[in-house]
Amino acid sequence: MEVIKTKIDGVYIIEPKVFLDQRGYFYESYNKLSLADKGIEYTFVQDNQSKSSYGVIRGLHFQKPPHAQTKLLRVVQGSIIDVAVDIRKGSPTYGMHVSALLSDDNFKQLLIPAGFAHGFSVLSETAIVQYKCTDYYHPETEGGILFNDTDLDIDWQIPLDEAIISDKDLKHPSFAEFESPFTF
Repeated sequence: MEVIKTKIDGVYIIEPKVFLDQRGYFYESYNKLSLADKGIEYTFVQDNQSKSSYGVIRGLHFQKPPHAQTKLLRVVQGSIIDVAVDIRKGSPTYGMHVSALLSDDNFKQLLIPAGFAHGFSVLSETAIVQYKCTDYYHPETEGGILFNDTDLDIDWQIPLDEAIISDKDLKHPSFAEFESPFTF
């Protein structure tokens, strides 16, 4: 398993070792000990899965303390652009984001620590996304930031006229209006 640092400290791209042969493939999608050997130690308590069609943009979401979540995402089918935005006040990378192409072809995963807003856009006809979380879902601690905020300048790689956005996600505040519950 290879752990690749990104431009934002704490956000990692994880590339598992994939064994391919005429039968197909095999890989460990998660190994707590392998990650701990590389200094990444989290206890995941909940697994989630979503299925979305082309053009869907989900996000930008987070859970506020005391139920903030670290997430480890991977794509089982299709391809997405996965995005993590640093929302930790006082962080040298506050307001910056990391994006990564995750697909069923490249097997990459994105580790997003608590203190980041998260979202993804679906580039394939459909995409099935699985992710692990370090805390349980608590609807009363949900938060969000407007996905297309110009201050964040995220390239979702979906034309806006083809984007499918939930009503809830369209009502999130802009980054300038947003009051972060996280500190660095």
